[in-house]
Amino acid sequence: MQWSADEGISGANGIETREGLFEALALVKSRGADALVVTSLDRLARQMTQQEGVLAEVWKVGGKVFSLGDGGEVLEDDPDDPMRTAIRQMRGVFAQLERGLIRQRMAKGKREKSSQGGYVGGAPPFGFTSDHQGSLVTNAQTQATLARMAELRQSGESLRGIITALQAEGHPAPRGGRWHPASVARILARR
Repeated sequence: MQWSADEGISGANGIETREGLFEALALVKSRGADALVVTSLDRLARQMTQQEGVLAEVWKVGGKVFSLGDGGEVLEDDPDDPMRTAIRQMRGVFAQLERGLIRQRMAKGKREKSSQGGYVGGAPPFGFTSDHQGSLVTNAQTQATLARMAELRQSGESLRGIITALQAEGHPAPRGGRWHPASVARILARR
């Protein structure tokens, strides 16, 4: 048995970014697997046309599709049972509509928050945090790290030299990870 997964990747991303899905389809097409198993069809793909395309690819080679959230096997289209296809496709249309409505609400909320002076740009830049009202506020600890980075760079220190100094002085990296030259360069460029 082989597994392919797209953990942490939304079905809304489009199938072109889904390496695990492509791998799973290749396994089914090569007969290395008999079936494709998904948590639900809207996780397979949020756009109904993409969902139908994936199902058609699997069925074309005699494979099966199982959707845990949709009651088991997703049966292949049957000319004697057009309701089967219609119901599946309607569910796909409603999943696509739901995604569109969520996107619309998010955009409206961001516009309203922005018009009131709130921060709506995703994760706050290094040196800042977001308060309860969604406004950016400076973070003393990360501002000190930012100042130290700028000081080291102005003195001619390389990115790796900056990392060595930050680690030696106990400056934590963003989100508790490790410092990387690319992230130091990005942080300095934003400053």
